[in-house]
Amino acid sequence: MQRVKRRIFSGAVCEQEVFNISDRLTDIKKAEPRPRFKTEEEREQHRIGISRRKHARLVNENFSPRSLYSTLTLDDENEVHTFKEAKRIRDLFVRRLKYAFPDAVIFIYLGRGKNTNRIHAHMLSDGVPEEAIKKQWIYGSIVRIDHLREHNYYDGVDHGQDYTGLANYLFDHWTPEQGGHRWKQTRNARKPERETPTVAKRVYTESKPPRPPKGYILVETKSTKYGYLYFKYVLEPPKRKRKRAAKDGKS
Repeated sequence: MQRVKRRIFSGAVCEQEVFNISDRLTDIKKAEPRPRFKTEEEREQHRIGISRRKHARLVNENFSPRSLYSTLTLDDENEVHTFKEAKRIRDLFVRRLKYAFPDAVIFIYLGRGKNTNRIHAHMLSDGVPEEAIKKQWIYGSIVRIDHLREHNYYDGVDHGQDYTGLANYLFDHWTPEQGGHRWKQTRNARKPERETPTVAKRVYTESKPPRPPKGYILVETKSTKYGYLYFKYVLEPPKRKRKRAAKDGKS
């Protein structure tokens, strides 16, 4: 049994995995964690977890505080009742944006409102001006268009430009009713950098993590009873600027 480690870089996030592989594996480049499952339900949850992590890494790799997060709703005139109809509107909208801005990266998601049950869309976009989104969304209202945050907090810790929380929120918008993929993305989206696994020469534990890459800080550790270790690092966020005190004591 060998112990290997691997790093994955996506935007401001670096993830490092440490896990066991069989001595029979001759090509270490193909090393992957091999979890054990007691039930098919556990196996299915593992598959969903892989998709969730893949999605979060793509979001972190492709979006930054320069990018926009939009919530798009349908008015009474354009309201649809099936996701097949909604996907047609979604695809036409994205096509128009890409025609005008060929280098833009767009991820778009469909869902139903919890209270209204009406279909709506969320969009992450990079390289599309706010005015262009307002001009091209001709099907209803735009509830919000905001730049992504420069500081994201998880359990009170500043993770900087780590958008995993937003990514998971959008990932969970999918329902079996929709069918197909959980999100639509443009083909020019960048992929995270996945390093080749290497033999771990040191013994690591949750309390003894690998050294962070230069400029990164450790923000999360996890382990399983099967020896799998997970360490998450983020680029150290710049200190937030304090607001200046109001002049003459006025607020």
